[in-house]
Amino acid sequence: MSDATAATAAPGRRRWPSRWRSPGQLSIRHKLLVLVLLPLLVVLPLLGLVLLLWGDTALDRLLITKVRSDMAVAHGYFERVEGEVRASTLAVAESNALQRALADGGDAGLVALLQGLKAREGLDFIMLRAPDGTLRLTDSGAASPAQKLAAAAPPLAAAGDRTALEILAPDQQLLLGAEAQSRVAVPLLPTRNAAPTQRSQEDRAMVLLASHRVIGPGGEPLGQVQAGVLLNRNLPFIDHINQIVYPAGALPFGSQGTATLFLEDVRISTNVRLFGDAGLPGREAADRAIGTRVSQAVRDTVLGEGRTWLDRAFVVNDWYVSAYQPLADGRGARVGMLYVGFTEAPFRWIKYGVLLAIGVLFFAVMTGAALFSLRWARTIFSPVERMALTMQRVGAGELQARVGEPDEPRGGDELGQLAGHLDHLLDTVATRTGELQQLNAELDAKVAARTRDLEAAQVQLVRAEKLAAVGQLTASIAHEVNNPIAVLQGNLDLVRELLGPDVDRVRGELRLADEQIERMRLIVTQLLQFARPNEFAGYVEAVDVNRLVEDCLLLAGHLLARSGIEVRRELRARGRPAANRQELQQVLVNLLVNAIHAMPGGGMLTLASADRAGNMVEITVSDTGAGLGPELLAELFKPFVTRKKDGTGLGLWISRSIVDRYGGDLRAADRADAADRLTGAVFSVWLPAEAADIKIGK
Repeated sequence: MSDATAATAAPGRRRWPSRWRSPGQLSIRHKLLVLVLLPLLVVLPLLGLVLLLWGDTALDRLLITKVRSDMAVAHGYFERVEGEVRASTLAVAESNALQRALADGGDAGLVALLQGLKAREGLDFIMLRAPDGTLRLTDSGAASPAQKLAAAAPPLAAAGDRTALEILAPDQQLLLGAEAQSRVAVPLLPTRNAAPTQRSQEDRAMVLLASHRVIGPGGEPLGQVQAGVLLNRNLPFIDHINQIVYPAGALPFGSQGTATLFLEDVRISTNVRLFGDAGLPGREAADRAIGTRVSQAVRDTVLGEGRTWLDRAFVVNDWYVSAYQPLADGRGARVGMLYVGFTEAPFRWIKYGVLLAIGVLFFAVMTGAALFSLRWARTIFSPVERMALTMQRVGAGELQARVGEPDEPRGGDELGQLAGHLDHLLDTVATRTGELQQLNAELDAKVAARTRDLEAAQVQLVRAEKLAAVGQLTASIAHEVNNPIAVLQGNLDLVRELLGPDVDRVRGELRLADEQIERMRLIVTQLLQFARPNEFAGYVEAVDVNRLVEDCLLLAGHLLARSGIEVRRELRARGRPAANRQELQQVLVNLLVNAIHAMPGGGMLTLASADRAGNMVEITVSDTGAGLGPELLAELFKPFVTRKKDGTGLGLWISRSIVDRYGGDLRAADRADAADRLTGAVFSVWLPAEAADIKIGK
C-alpha cells in the first residue's frame, strides 16, 4: 500500500506528513515536467529491443552479403576453368603438330601426341574423332568397339564446337584414363537431413567437356577433338577455389571457409572435413566429407526450383553461412551444385556478446531513469490515487464518499483544487442521478412498448412478403398447370369411352391416373391457399396411415426401381388421424422423394408408423444418406431453402404447413454413429388421432 492509500485508509490521521507537504506545494506544471521522464520506461526498452533486433538482422544480412560475394568469386573461377578447358581443347585442335600427325596417318604418333598435349594442358582425357564423327582413338590408344559405342551416346556424341558441364554414365567412363576412372566412384555416407535414397554409391562422372573441330589447311574437316577435366575427387580444383575465395586471414574470429562441388546432392569434391580439423597425416582425402549429401531443404530449393540458396545450413557436422548455386549441363538440366560457406559459430558468439552488452547498457540506463522518475512522480500519483479510491468507493455504492472528507485533507496545489472540483461534481452527479433514474424508467417502459409494436409489425411484414411471393408463383402455376390437367382428364374420359368393355382391364391404372390428376389439382389449390388461406376448400376423413404409406411407396415405385435402395417397413400404428388423405399423401411423397435423392448410390429407406402418448400418431421416413448438418437444419423449413439444383425450396415448407393445419408437427434430425459421423436423416410426421383409436403398450 502506498503512503497516500495508507493515509486515506487511516481515519484518525488529519494531516499529511511533513515530508510530503513540500512536494505537494509544487505546481502541476513542474510535476508534469518530471513526469515526462516516465516514458523512458517504455521508450528505452523499445529502443533497446529495436536495436537488438536490428543488430541481429543487420549482422545476418551482412553475413549473407558476404557469402553471396564469395559465391560470385567461386562461380567466376569455375567459369574461368571452363574457359581454360575450352582454350586447351582449341589449342590441341589447332596445333600444327596434330595437323602433321594426321597427315602422316599413323595412330601411334597420334596417341603419343595426345598424351603429351594432355599433360601440357592439364587435362584428364583427350579423344580424337574421325570426320564422320566416329571415335578414332583416345590418349590411351586406338578406340575399342566398346569405347566407340560409349562415345556415340550423349553427351559425348554432341557435334560442333562447344564447352559444357556434362555427366558421364558408367559405361561412358571407358573413355577416361585408368587414373581418372579410379576417382569416379563415390560411396554414399549417411547424412543428417538428407533426402531418402536407396543408392549406396554415386558411380557417375562429372566432367568439364569441350569439343572442337579440326580443320585442314584447305578448310576440309579432318576430325574433332574432345577433351576435358574430371571433377570427381578433384581435390586440387576444389582447394584452389577455396584458396581464392577464403585466403588466409580472410575470415575473422577463427571462422573457416569451405568449398564443395556436388553431383546432384552428393559431395564429389570438397574440403569440408568429417572430423573437424584436418585428420592424421596421410589421411587428408579420407578426412574429407566426400560422399555425404546435402539436406533435403537445400536440394529442393536449388535442384528442384533452380534458385540459389543464401542462408544458414547444417553442413555435415556444423552450421555454416552457406551459398549453393545450381549447375546445369549442356542441355540446361540442373545436374549439380557449387557451394561456398564459412562456419557460423564464431560470428554467432560475437553477435550474442554484442547484443548482451547492448542489452545490459540499456537495462542500466532504463533502471536509473525509472527510479529517478518514480521518486519525483510520487508527489503526483499519491493525490491522484486518493481521488481514484474515492471514485472506486462511489462506484461500489458509497455515493456519499468524497475526496475532501474531514479525515482526508487535500493538498494546496492544482491537484488539491481538482479534488475540490471533483467533490462538487460528485454532489451534482448524485442529484442528477436520481432524476435520470426516474426518467430512465419511464423511457424503458416506452421503448419496450414500441419494441413490441415494431416486432409485431415486422412479423406481419415478413409474412406479407412471403405470401406475396407465393401468390405470384401460384398465379403462374394455376395458369400453366390447370390447362394440361384439363387436357389429361379429357383424354382419360376419351380412353374410357373408346375402350368400352375393355376398360375393366386397365381400370386400376385409370383410377390411379384420376387420383394423380386430382392430386395435381389439390397441389395448385394448396399453393393458392398460402396466398389466400381463407379460400381453401377440402374434406377431412379418418386416414389409415399404414395403407397411406403403402400407397405412397407405389407412387414412388418408378424412382425406387432404378435406385438400388432397399425398403424396410415398420408399420405398427393403429390410430387414425383426421386429415385430408390427398394432403397427407403429398407430404409423405415429398419426404420419400427427398430420401431417395439423398441416396444416389443406394442405401436403406425405412418407413415406420407408431402410436405415441398424448393421442398422437408418428410416421417416420429415414434414409442412410449424407445427413442434413446443423446449418441446413436451422433453415430447413423456411421457404425457398434447398440444396437441389432443380428444387424450388417449397416442398418442406408446404408440408410442414399442411401438418401444422391439422394440429401436428413435422420434425427433422440427423442420425449419427458412435463416432459422431452423420449416417442419414430422419423426418417425423406427428398427427393427433382420436383417443379411441390409439392403444399404446407399455
